[in-house]
Amino acid sequence: MRNDREYPSHPLVGAGALIHKDGRVFLLRRRWPPNEGYWAFPGGLVETGESVQEAVLREVKEETGLEVRLESLLDVVTDIHLDEQGRVKYHYILVDYAARPLSLRVILNDESSSCGWFSPQEIRKIKVSRNTKDCLERFRTMFKGRPRTDS
Repeated sequence: MRNDREYPSHPLVGAGALIHKDGRVFLLRRRWPPNEGYWAFPGGLVETGESVQEAVLREVKEETGLEVRLESLLDVVTDIHLDEQGRVKYHYILVDYAARPLSLRVILNDESSSCGWFSPQEIRKIKVSRNTKDCLERFRTMFKGRPRTDS
């Protein structure tokens, strides 16, 4: 695991995708802190010179092998994790998008231990990160009442 994200001198910008299809959401089980063992959306840090949208597409492809089409911005949140002494150990600004898969062949990289497509009922039974839970609720609220266009 890379430790360059611990105790940052400034917040790091992360970009992720809530990938959905046929009423299910794609999640990864994270291998590294700060969300080790938690299920979360694919995503990662924005690199210098790329847009947030480019970062989402790149990170999803790197982590999962999936190609996606971004639909809409879901949320921008601050994610801060303190250590035992109350110091900021991790500080992220997270930008999450709703997305649809253009491909379904998954090839995980080493950042995740497993992955899967989960229904809302299944998600309630697994350990998801706080940001994932909040973003899922935002997604349900935003898309409530819209006609289903799942392929």
